[in-house]
Amino acid sequence: MKIFITGANGLLAQHLINLLVNTTDHEIIATSKREPHIVLQNSRVHYFNLDITDGLEVDRLLQKLQPDTIIHCAALTQVDECELEPIKAWEINVTATRFLVDAAKQINAFFIFLSTDFVFDGQSGPYKETDLVSPVNYYGSTKVAAEKAVEESGLQYAIVRTCLLYGVVLNGTRNNIITWVKENLEQGKTIRVVNDQSRTPTYVNDLAMGVLLIAEKKVEGIFHISGNKEVSPYQMAIQTAHYFKLPISLIEKVGDASFTQAAKRPPVTGFIIKKAEAVLGFKPISLEDGLKSMYG
Repeated sequence: MKIFITGANGLLAQHLINLLVNTTDHEIIATSKREPHIVLQNSRVHYFNLDITDGLEVDRLLQKLQPDTIIHCAALTQVDECELEPIKAWEINVTATRFLVDAAKQINAFFIFLSTDFVFDGQSGPYKETDLVSPVNYYGSTKVAAEKAVEESGLQYAIVRTCLLYGVVLNGTRNNIITWVKENLEQGKTIRVVNDQSRTPTYVNDLAMGVLLIAEKKVEGIFHISGNKEVSPYQMAIQTAHYFKLPISLIEKVGDASFTQAAKRPPVTGFIIKKAEAVLGFKPISLEDGLKSMYG
């Protein structure tokens, strides 16, 4: 199978490419707007620069390469930036997805779209795939619009929603909650972490495996892929400090209202992952095992 991946410099895509190289014989086309941060010396991995907001460029490259499957990981995911720069957010998260969908239709590719728990309002989580979306910020709104474009495309597709992704930071990827907590506590800095939000944190290698299972089985529909235990960011910070024997006294428990942020956050999201478990055989690891896997 020839797999085309957008957002190759992101946390998920980098781990997904590693997984594909190490466990499969698929051909991999990795794309990003900037030069790749990690270039694997492997004959099955081909890197291309691609601006996904350029519809002609997207169409030309997909017509040339003719992949069987497209995994669309690229997005503007910084929630506050989306709120402050809505035109940029729409262009990257929605318009670019439509370009990719249109190009995928020309070559009849299977389309996998990465989405988020922020499509929900956080009033009644954890959520199953059939729950109604109701975003509370602009980032969530863009992902809802992009999901709709995929659903209405007529393509074979899967939408993969995930939640609070964490994992080993590879070249050029920004910190996630685990690496941020560890880095700050090691430097002796006091950190403020919210305790009035709840998520089901997702280990990046689990998400990569879930996406690969969907690609290989070509199963269609919406899938919630995450961990299976609800925790607050504060609880994650405490567990991280315990694991690394770092000072818990530096972690301050606060409420969401104590932060001045451009975008509202949904309070209680997280996922019910029974569908992924039953259909895909998906089995996430615990947060403790995720920490061991990252740093063991």
